[in-house]
Amino acid sequence: MATKIRKQIYIEPHREVILKRLSRKQRAIEIEIIHGAIGRYTRAIRLPRRDLATWEEGRAFIQSLIQQSPVPGRRAWWQEDLHER
Repeated sequence: MATKIRKQIYIEPHREVILKRLSRKQRAIEIEIIHGAIGRYTRAIRLPRRDLATWEEGRAFIQSLIQQSPVPGRRAWWQEDLHER
């Protein structure tokens, strides 16, 4: 069985009436209806995709900094340079 996390939710009284009606009509326990609603909602929304090319570009930039020969007395770049990219 998959690990589950307990959540406590509060709903308005009119939504509880709806949930109980759906439960009786569909012959399902209330949590099944809640899980189904969450599942439908998460499938309907579109989450932003990670842009792998951006990650690779950042990694290549960091690699180029690593490959620079050391500068006597101080480095040739600053941490802020990484954040400005």
